[in-house]
Amino acid sequence: MFGGFKASKTKPQLKMAVHRFQMASNKKTALMKVQKRAIAVLLSEEPMPKEEKARIRAESLIREDNTIEAFEIMQLSCELLAERMRLISSEKTCPADLVSTISTLIWASNRVDIPELAEIRKQFASKYGKKFEKEAMSNEGGVINERVFAKLSVQPPTAYLVQTYLERIAEEFEVEWEPTQKLEPGDVQVPMAAPMGYSIPVAVGSGYGGAFEDQSLTASVTSIDGVPGAHAMPGPAPAPIKKKQIYGPNNTEQEISVPPIYVPKQPNITNSSNGVDSNNNSDRKPSAPSIESTEEDNRKTKDDEGENDSEGGTGADSSNYDDLAARFNRLKK
Repeated sequence: MFGGFKASKTKPQLKMAVHRFQMASNKKTALMKVQKRAIAVLLSEEPMPKEEKARIRAESLIREDNTIEAFEIMQLSCELLAERMRLISSEKTCPADLVSTISTLIWASNRVDIPELAEIRKQFASKYGKKFEKEAMSNEGGVINERVFAKLSVQPPTAYLVQTYLERIAEEFEVEWEPTQKLEPGDVQVPMAAPMGYSIPVAVGSGYGGAFEDQSLTASVTSIDGVPGAHAMPGPAPAPIKKKQIYGPNNTEQEISVPPIYVPKQPNITNSSNGVDSNNNSDRKPSAPSIESTEEDNRKTKDDEGENDSEGGTGADSSNYDDLAARFNRLKK
């Protein structure tokens, strides 16, 4: 029948799948060696290991390991079916000992990147019918190989397995690394938690992470005696102050460390007009100019204007003189 099962076409596809599984496994194994070295580099980063990124890479490494393991099992299945092709061709129904093997290949055909499995699935669906194919795809009765089903599952690996891989990689590449976060008993059988960013250093772009650490040790002061930004002035930060604090209903006493406010001395500012040191008169407001000094300044200005007029001043100079005289009279009042 046209389009039906053909042993002459199925057997070569099974043998080609065997070689395809082998090449894919070898390629993944070579890439895993590179991935392990990259994880070791992340764990050896200074001053802070990139542990969270290493855990994500380790999860990918575990998935590749599982895929290779499933490939090895399905490779054996293809070899077995190729050897028993005459038995399969001679019987209408599927042999009982081959139900799991054939169903596993049908189930994995759209879960792995092996093109030959698509043709193998098509041939066995033509041989045993759509119902057999549907039961294999839905794993009715648990006919799929349990190990292949688990290794090709979409479920992520457990946190314990991820940490074990990291420890083995650190040991293999002689990296001195200890996990920052210890696993709790309840975290052993659950997937790895989402990254929180604790392994990401502060100000990683500029490398000025120490500035944020200094900020946490020194209290911020907006202004001191009219000198803005005094908290940003250079100088060593003082040591924290030990202080006892009582809190709670039982009046529990606990010693805490309080960072002191760093207050540098105000710089010496001398008033150039009267020669008075501002440090000695910090509480005194600046006084307004006296009437005598204003009159003397205006008198000098008047004399200068008179000299200019005697030298041939214009009408505009005369109007300027009248304005100055009027202002002087207002100041006298």
